[in-house]
Amino acid sequence: MLLRFLILLCFALPLRAQQVDAWDLPPVAYSDTPAADRVIELVGRWASLPDASPLERVRGILKDLRVPEASQVLVFSKTSKQNGLIHPGNPRALYFSSDCYVGYVPGGAVEVAIQDARLGPVFYHIDIGNGTGPVKVERDTSECLSCHATGRTENVPGLLVRSVYPDADGHPLLALGSELVTQQTPIPGRWGGYWVTGSVSLPHLGNRTYEKTDSGEPSVIPLVDLNGKIDPAKYPRLTSDIVALMVLEHQCEAHNLLTAASMNYRRAEHLSKSVNPEADPDQGVAGRVADQAAKKIVDCFLFTGETGQGEDGVEGDEEFQQQFAAAIPRTAAGDSLADFQLNTRLFKYHCSYMVYSEAFRSLPDAVKTRVISRLQKVFLSTTANTHPEIKIPERQRIARILDETGVW
Repeated sequence: MLLRFLILLCFALPLRAQQVDAWDLPPVAYSDTPAADRVIELVGRWASLPDASPLERVRGILKDLRVPEASQVLVFSKTSKQNGLIHPGNPRALYFSSDCYVGYVPGGAVEVAIQDARLGPVFYHIDIGNGTGPVKVERDTSECLSCHATGRTENVPGLLVRSVYPDADGHPLLALGSELVTQQTPIPGRWGGYWVTGSVSLPHLGNRTYEKTDSGEPSVIPLVDLNGKIDPAKYPRLTSDIVALMVLEHQCEAHNLLTAASMNYRRAEHLSKSVNPEADPDQGVAGRVADQAAKKIVDCFLFTGETGQGEDGVEGDEEFQQQFAAAIPRTAAGDSLADFQLNTRLFKYHCSYMVYSEAFRSLPDAVKTRVISRLQKVFLSTTANTHPEIKIPERQRIARILDETGVW
């Protein structure tokens, strides 16, 4: 009884009320534990890069991190560490792969959040100078976390996509509101402060600025590209792709749930063992933490509550779709969880490609086995009593994909 009380008390305390953030306590010790990610492997190489333009250095960093340029999305709201440089004509560029996120503002630094098997997302500030001199890399364990480790990120170090109402300089007009965007957010509430290229029949908040007197109503402002909106010499592309944005929103939500599952379970297991080393943590609070985390992850992976895309769906940059899909495993028959649908929903299959991510692979076994068990109950079922939106033929195809690509 005492063990249960102590562990529940720890989880009930508001994270910010504790003297030390939960992720900095044992066994995670986030800030004090050295990272072992790809950025660490590349520091020496980057320190000796030859002189080149800032854009060339950014492109080289993206290539080294295996992050596709076609994933570029552009945000012009001042909602970043480099606010002084950001405005509609000089937006912050975001790029991503399934395990890495890169941000860059022309005239400023490169910011990276990359998945570490033990620590979850690790944040870096990369000074690329004006294209001359060595590239300087510094890990950030404090300033970034003021925004990237809050209730918006499941109270762990994580990622977020916000929709705001920016004025002509990019300052968010907070009196008009703001929204944390997930796959459940209706299209009319998305993309405030973003350039959005591609098409969707539903109105949204992107591609415009606002005034204090505005009603904040969404609208349809289609853009094929950003010619005339930004300086093409400063960015790899003239796009801020709508499909890339939607993938990013799903992925950030999934990453946060996976990180929270890992950190919360490991903390609960540690506390349980410190009180009673002989007890099985999974028969107590740690097991319940794993159960709850697995349910949230599976709901996200199944795209539960995914918002509709309107009558005509969405249309985006085919190059992004090709580059994105190329990084995700396929079966011998060519089926993949990266296949897009883009009509009524984002992907063809009701199962997320994030099952192949480093964040999923590095989950504690107690959490991962629970996630896989829940997925098997859905996809190996011969009835549609749960998740009736996933029909039997689709369940069978997904099961074959997961089996053939080694998920179970």
